[in-house]
Amino acid sequence: MKEFPLKIASPEGLLFDGNAVQLSVRGISGELAILAGHIPFVTALKESECRIYIGNDGKEIRRAHVTGGMLIVTKDCVRVLSSGFTWEEDNKKQI
Repeated sequence: MKEFPLKIASPEGLLFDGNAVQLSVRGISGELAILAGHIPFVTALKESECRIYIGNDGKEIRRAHVTGGMLIVTKDCVRVLSSGFTWEEDNKKQI
């Protein structure tokens, strides 16, 4: 699978800066799956789970909770600017 550059930031700073093969998140119009070569796109994000598929085969999945923000897709990079972003593994540490 083809990779694309992905950056995720929140008020706490840059939370992810690497390559992904897919990003799944909920926009204001519904669930979105972003792959390499996606058309330029901007949308607001709803509170939802965010899934980042990593590695050439996309089998490694990192999950997080997004409380809102913006998704910006350009020909060069995909960016998530979130008002709140918590990695799933950080939630498990608190239990």
